[in-house]
Amino acid sequence: MEERTDSGDAPETTAASDSAAAVNRADDGTDAAKTESAPETKDPKPAGRSGTVQIRVSTVIQTALIAVLAIAVVVLAGFLWSAKSDLADRRTRDANDHKAEQVATDYAVGAATVNYQDVNSWIAKLKANTTDQLAGKFDQTAPQLQQILVPLKFTSTATPITATVASEQGGIYKVNVFVNVNATNAQNPQGTQSTATYNVTLDKNSGWKITDVGGVDGALPLK
Repeated sequence: MEERTDSGDAPETTAASDSAAAVNRADDGTDAAKTESAPETKDPKPAGRSGTVQIRVSTVIQTALIAVLAIAVVVLAGFLWSAKSDLADRRTRDANDHKAEQVATDYAVGAATVNYQDVNSWIAKLKANTTDQLAGKFDQTAPQLQQILVPLKFTSTATPITATVASEQGGIYKVNVFVNVNATNAQNPQGTQSTATYNVTLDKNSGWKITDVGGVDGALPLK
């Protein structure tokens, strides 16, 4: 009888074990299902990434603006320097023109002022501030001029009208001078008025020496 009892209990023990294993498998399946069904959590985008991009764009814009401003400053500085240089050149040119006109005017007034009683002083005025070559020419013509002026009792005074630089090249200035001449002589003691034009050439490089003169006879009774 005891042998039957032992053999009868064995199936119950096996069945219980199988039930426990099934429960465990079910639990494992549930856990696996939960694990599989749980959505995968993705790492959020690093905070501040969009801000980093904005900073980079802003930096590029600032750099571009700085470059543009730098170019503008350079261009403006170049323009100002050029304008200043042009202004200085113009002032120098105007000063030289004025000097040439003044020297030529002084010469023309002296050349147009004649007194038959002192021809030598007039010849000295013709030679004043001229080159040696030009002064030599006046020395050669002085006797002939004296022979004309003394018999006519010729006198004249002159006042400047205007002077202008006709041309300039390499420091050589050609100036046209216009003077008003009041002249008297033995035939016309009441006097006459006329305008004489002197074409004076000056060399700035030689201390504004007069190298040539045209129109000296314009104030003289040579016609």
